[in-house]
Amino acid sequence: MAKIISINKSEIKGVLKTPSEKGILIENKGLEGDAHADGTHRQLSLLAKESYDKMEKLGISGLHWGSFAENITTEGITLYTLPVGTRLFLGKCEIEVTRIGKQCHGDCEIYKKAGTCVMPKEGIFVRILKGGEISAGDEIRITETKI
Repeated sequence: MAKIISINKSEIKGVLKTPSEKGILIENKGLEGDAHADGTHRQLSLLAKESYDKMEKLGISGLHWGSFAENITTEGITLYTLPVGTRLFLGKCEIEVTRIGKQCHGDCEIYKKAGTCVMPKEGIFVRILKGGEISAGDEIRITETKI
């Protein structure tokens, strides 16, 4: 079963996100209280625990959920293989994949330490179709996949 393992936010852009057990997704906006909740096509970012595992195998230690500035840390789903347009449920909230990966900025501390970073290739961005409360442990279900 795919699930949410952490909800992460920061009130200021450019700082590490703080992990939490709960959060509120606002339709067409983002995660309540997060600086990136601005209603663009990147309303919410997701990264898998499995991507963290890859970085730890490269010798990066001291990571915590939100270290890659993702809003939602997941487990049990290969996020970066989902085509743009795929719809999913996070608990009772519905989201749609709008982008796979992002451009890495050169001053990323993780990139400086490891020479690589997973977020540019394995992180995904979504828009929120149906908001509500989410919690760590909520199931993630794919409802529609675009090809």
